[in-house]
Amino acid sequence: MSFRRLCASRYRTKMAETAQARMQWTGDAEADTLISSDPTALLIGFCLDQQVPVEWAFMGPLRMRERLGTIDPVEIARLDPATVEEAFRRVPALHRYPASMARRVQTLCQTIAGEYGGDASRIWREAKDARDLERRFAALSGFGAAKARMMVGVVAKQLGFALDGWEQIAPDHPTLADVHTVTEREAYQTQKRAFKAAVRAASDTKPAARGRS
Repeated sequence: MSFRRLCASRYRTKMAETAQARMQWTGDAEADTLISSDPTALLIGFCLDQQVPVEWAFMGPLRMRERLGTIDPVEIARLDPATVEEAFRRVPALHRYPASMARRVQTLCQTIAGEYGGDASRIWREAKDARDLERRFAALSGFGAAKARMMVGVVAKQLGFALDGWEQIAPDHPTLADVHTVTEREAYQTQKRAFKAAVRAASDTKPAARGRS
């Protein structure tokens, strides 16, 4: 075994040893253990975490593994895109937009395979500092500026990789970086729904306000 593979194996073992204590985001013990112990599974979940509930997004890695037999990024990268899309479309679908998200997830895996040797944890283990880590996350398929900032917090708070400067980059409001238990997830979702409702309400009142002026 190469030194790089040995490091990756030891890191996955360390994650697995503490998996039960982290990231109870789906309500399914097997799915939660997978995203807590496998860096690629965690990133796939975050890639899917858009326009669907948290539970649905983070069940995705387990469903992928069940349907494709693997979530190894090197193997996923090599698959026929039609095969990946079929797995995403199969009922229950892995996402509200299965075709586009299948492409994004496969592109994510291709990046992990091509730029990080198939070891997703190298994204944060080899980052120079939090700003470098933010750039690495922002470059991933299905991620963007806001999610990259949140991921810096996730790596620091959930995985223990508190790189220099992470406090200045991670959001100062609650995110999934702060959610460990089912109770915390439910409170986070309630707060998130209330925030979205307030934004919609504010948006709905603006035309009326302009009409009265």
